[in-house]
Parts: sequence; structure tokens; C-alpha cells
Amino acid sequence: MTPLLLALALAAADTPQPAEAHARANQAALVRELVEALSIPDVAADKVNIRRKAEFLRGRFVARGFTAEILETVGNPLVFAEMKAAGATRTLLLYAHYDGQPVDPKGWKQESPFKPILRNGKMDDGAAEIPGLGALTKYEDDWRIYARSASDDTSPIIAILAAIDAMKAAKTMPAWNLKVILDGEEEAGSPSLVPAISSYRNKLTADLMLILDGPIHPTLRPTLVFGARGNLTAEVTVYGPKMGLHSGHYGNWVPNPGMRLAQLLASMKGEDGRVKIAGYYDGITLSAEDRKALASVPDDEAGLIKLFSIGSVDKVGASLQEALQYPSLNVRGLSSSYVGALARTIIPDSATAAIDMRLVKETKGADIQAKFLKHVESQGFFVVQNRDATDEERLTHPKTARIDFRGETNAYRTDPSDPNAVKLTKALKDAFGVDPVRIRTSGGTVPIAPFIDALGFPAVSVPTVNFDNNQHGENENLRLGHFFRSVGILTAAMRLEP
Repeated sequence: MTPLLLALALAAADTPQPAEAHARANQAALVRELVEALSIPDVAADKVNIRRKAEFLRGRFVARGFTAEILETVGNPLVFAEMKAAGATRTLLLYAHYDGQPVDPKGWKQESPFKPILRNGKMDDGAAEIPGLGALTKYEDDWRIYARSASDDTSPIIAILAAIDAMKAAKTMPAWNLKVILDGEEEAGSPSLVPAISSYRNKLTADLMLILDGPIHPTLRPTLVFGARGNLTAEVTVYGPKMGLHSGHYGNWVPNPGMRLAQLLASMKGEDGRVKIAGYYDGITLSAEDRKALASVPDDEAGLIKLFSIGSVDKVGASLQEALQYPSLNVRGLSSSYVGALARTIIPDSATAAIDMRLVKETKGADIQAKFLKHVESQGFFVVQNRDATDEERLTHPKTARIDFRGETNAYRTDPSDPNAVKLTKALKDAFGVDPVRIRTSGGTVPIAPFIDALGFPAVSVPTVNFDNNQHGENENLRLGHFFRSVGILTAAMRLEP
């Protein structure tokens, strides 16, 4: 059974928790509120509309009894909300972001990414549009809302509000103080978030932070993610002749930069997928307890292999989860002259590879950068950084390359045995009667890792949306069954033991 089919089967069989049942009973109003939020353009560069959305969300929290305000930064504003619990000695900080990825409207199968539409399933499977989004009284679990930031990350924010509604109705409010911080630049790398700490540290103090972002495990079991890999990006350009040359006149005599780049990249990884750069995996050890925790994650690897139509997998780890505990090296793009109808018989003047290197907590960007540079030099290349090589440098060195290291975000990881992380695990297990899926490290990178480090208290991700949501791509979507379930998950996460 594929992950999606398994998720659908579990969703159909599950008995809703009280908070989820409350959300379903009030789904018409809940979906209207979500649609209203999604209808405000929220690309970080759109300063006018991003502030509109910030003010809208601030008002929504005030309506639920929070004290809420706009916190100004050097960039887009933060939205801060707080609700105190009588006699509470602990504080929970919820983080989410209210901006979405930039959009290319031409790739969307609707009038605008900011005019949400409803489909009776997944668009890729031929699902039809259902008119009346926001005006219906009943929504099926398999129906999906298509809009930018539907899953990343507006729906978790609205789910917080719905969770508060459900707790008030049941008269079971949290025993911890609640704080909420909403970031308006996460999809742009959160450049203003860490600088804002110096101005607002007192507001941001807490005992535990929950990051409400990302997809829940495909089994639909409540999921906790205790860390995320970092990222280091680079562009490597190998030089050839100063201009493109006729491959008939000069082939076999003038070296081809595309071939040299391919050989360089091949030297970095073996056929088994393991990185061959010296020291790349230094400092990483997995204990027997770590391996047991990794093995407990119920991934459907066979289903994923079939879904992706791949004939083999890399052998960096014994499983998908184990592979995510090591730094990776990925060629994310290649460029050298032309292909297709524009292809021509030339030796190109250069060839470029765009590379991303995912970091883990045991590896730092500066260290990996130095090892990467040393490896390129060990392959006989003279290297210049952040500038073009001169004609003299290209003449005096058999092989010349330019390397530009673009950006770096380090990894973070919270110890699952942290007392507050244990309380969170117990809260979800008590609510759902099953152990949550506990993921040691997610494969993706979150730009708020420096924010977590600067605040100095543990952070755990509580993802809720469907894994097949087209996150960061065109036709982003949210499966409504996941949305309703998220209200129950977030309610349980907010009702930690004192």
C-alpha cells in the first residue's frame, strides 16, 4: 500500500478526537476563515499585502481572547499573541509563518493562486473543481483547497484558532501559558527574525517551542520532528575556451568543460551514493538507541520507490530515516551551452553545477565548505572564489574553476529525552491512544534554526498537512481531512501537563 492510500484508509477508520469533532461540526465557519486568510497575497516581497495579512491574523487572535500585537522588524512585521493560564509556571511558544512562496501564475490551473478553489480530490488525478468554496456547509475529507500557502503555512495558523475554539467549548484550556509568533519572511530565509530577538526577547521567552510547519507522516499518526538538517549551497563553474568553439575543428584538442565538470562531480560521490570527499561524515555516530528510534518510524519505502519510479536507492544509510542523519551532496542543476532545438556542435566556454549540501548537527557549514574546496583542488583544479578567473590564470593552470558559496544554515536537533519533549510525546499519546511518530531529523531545512539557537530552549516540530501538497511548487493544496485532524493534534499539543 502506498503512503497516500494508507493515510486515506487510516483517516476513514479513525474516530475523531473531541477537538477534531468540534472542528468538523463547525467546518463551514472554519473553512470560510481559512479561505479569507488565503485570499490575501502573502509573498514576502509584497510589503502592502503582507502587512494586510499580518493585521488580519492579529485580529483573529484578538477575537479568541489573546492579547496580540504587530512587532516591527527591519523587514516584514512579526505577529505576536499571548494567552496566559491561571497559575501557570511554564510557557509554550508556537511558531508558524504567514508568508508563502513566490508564485508564477502561469503554472497554476486557476485564475490566481490567491483566489482559492476547491477540488473533489487531487488535481493530478483529474479531480474537478467544486463551486461555492466558502459558502458550503459540508466538506468531504478528500476535497482539497488549492491556493498559495494553503498548506505552507496558513492552515496551521487557522488550526491554532480552531483549537482554542474547541478547548473553550469543552472548558479544557491549557495549563501552560501560550505565546504565538508568526514570521512574515520564512520563505525568504527569515532575515529579520534573529535580529528582532534583541528587541523582543522578553516576549519570546518560553520553556518549549513548537514549530507548526511541514507534512505529517503519511500514516496520519501524530508526528513529532526533533530536528532539521541545515544547508550549504554552492555553484561550481569549470572554464573551457574563452569562447565557444566548433567541435569539428577543435574537438580532441580543446578540453570540454562539460566533460571536466562531469568528471569532477563523479569524483565527489560513488555509485552507492556515498560522498567521497575526505572527512565528510566525520563526527557522526548512531547509538543502538538512535537506530531503534529510526527503525520505529513506519515509512513505506516500497510504496515511495513505486511512487517515484526509481530502480534503486542510495546506500548512505540502511533506511530513509538513517540516510537523513548524514550530510548529503545534491546536484540540483547543470548548465553548459544548449540542448534540444538550440543544441549546436560546439565546445562550450564553461559548465556550471548548482549544488546543495544538507548539514546535520554534527557538521558545520564552514567545515564542510573547507572540505569541499580542498577536494576540488585535489582533482587538479586551480580555484578562484566569488569572481571570474583572469585570462592569465586560465592560461597558466591546466584546469580552472570558480566556486561561489551562496548561503548557509546550520542544523538543529532537540534531544527527545528532554523533559518537555517527553511531556509533549505523552500528551499526543494520551489524546490519540498511539505513540506519535518520532522523527529524529527531517530532511529539509528551516531558516529559523538560528532563531532556535539564539532563544536557547528546546524546539520540536508538529507537522499536520498532507505530504503531497505541492509545497513550494505550483498548485499548492491542502487536503481538508488533514486540516480537520490538525485541530485535534494541535489541541493535544497545547494541553501539556503542568
